[in-house]
Amino acid sequence: MSPLISEPLASPAVRPKHKGSAQLFQHPLLERLSHTHIAWPVGIFLSTALASLGYGLAHGLLPGLSALGLFLAGWLLFTYFEYALHRYLYHLPATTPRRARLQYVIHGVHHEFPKDKTRLAMPPFITVFVASLLFFVFRLVFHNWAFGMLAGFTFGYASYLFVHYAIHAYAPPKNFLRVWWTHHAQHHYRQEQVAFGVSSTLWDHLLGTMPKPR
Repeated sequence: MSPLISEPLASPAVRPKHKGSAQLFQHPLLERLSHTHIAWPVGIFLSTALASLGYGLAHGLLPGLSALGLFLAGWLLFTYFEYALHRYLYHLPATTPRRARLQYVIHGVHHEFPKDKTRLAMPPFITVFVASLLFFVFRLVFHNWAFGMLAGFTFGYASYLFVHYAIHAYAPPKNFLRVWWTHHAQHHYRQEQVAFGVSSTLWDHLLGTMPKPR
């Protein structure tokens, strides 16, 4: 085991605790950097979306209604990315101790301490890296369309972070928005292998991972 990582990373199955926070790293600086205020990643992704869309429009790279269409396409693409990341990476089968530790660090800790508001998003330096990587990947794949697609994708990312934070930080509202709280609660407290969508239930409906009625 790495001397930087704390011991309680071996078990992928955890019982939710509604108070406290796990210690992921023995090194105090790494431990401090593993916590973040939600405003940082949300602000970084929103700024990326605005900058990308503004640049594309200002330089004539997104003519006419194509800007709106590409923005919506990027947002739709993010909803699948969110679903797939949660289903296949965050819930990586813990078939070895190493994979169990990895799964705990990237997501298991959130299942054990779902009310820890400082670990509901990536730290700022990782968020900046991810936003930069997304720009280069989108530019390579979509060329000039990248500015509209990236804007929609990163706006979707910011929306997901905000929705996820609200679900864990606040009580369910008494209106139609309650469906987000109910859906995500099924994933955390009843059926961990379903309900992978957070900001959208679209892909759970399409791919057969909606929670079964109880």
